[in-house]
Amino acid sequence: MPANKKKKITVLIADDQTLFREGIKDILMGEKWVEVVGEASDGVEAVALAKKLKPDVVLMDIKLPKMDGINATRKIHETCPQVNVLVLSSFEDEAHVLDAIQAGANGYLSKMLPAAELVSSIKAFTSEGLMIPQQLMGKLLHGLRKMGDSSMPSQATLTKTEIKIMDLLGKGLSNKELARELECSVKTIKNHLNSAFHKLGVSSRTEAVVKAIEKGLISSEGNVVFDDEDEDF
Repeated sequence: MPANKKKKITVLIADDQTLFREGIKDILMGEKWVEVVGEASDGVEAVALAKKLKPDVVLMDIKLPKMDGINATRKIHETCPQVNVLVLSSFEDEAHVLDAIQAGANGYLSKMLPAAELVSSIKAFTSEGLMIPQQLMGKLLHGLRKMGDSSMPSQATLTKTEIKIMDLLGKGLSNKELARELECSVKTIKNHLNSAFHKLGVSSRTEAVVKAIEKGLISSEGNVVFDDEDEDF
């Protein structure tokens, strides 16, 4: 989801705390690269506004009335897959992180971040893709390991090329950059990704890299950054 310098990133804020919601809005409205296009005070409203406004990013709280943020994220992911959900929550335990990613969230940040760090993290998310802090990635991986491998298809062995792509994907390379690195076409990269997704039993770039790390196919050192440049991945 690369940022277009000529077009502001549109953001929908979903949080039931008016003061927090207004605070985030005020902070973001002071940035030239972003435009807050809507606010939701509950999960049902968040889903409805996501469908209507189709923002680039939804900043989603987890504890919401009427429909919690996890289910709201799942609804948005199912009905508006082009909308990227970035969970912004005070919960940092592995269960909530795992639930959010499995529901289709593209990222997870703590509400406890200082304002400047929060803005820089959101900006990195909108311009580069998804960044999950290492401490949260560790919790995510721990949760995945506890789930076991019962859902893993029998054909889960990746080729050397697919493993290389997963590794580069986890380092933040876009499809175009992957094509240049491997000296092939973007279409070929997409074919490799489709194959890897099927073998890993996943449906998104985020899940693919997480699963590859869990399986020990690629390293989990440093922050994991995903570039969701192509909407079909």
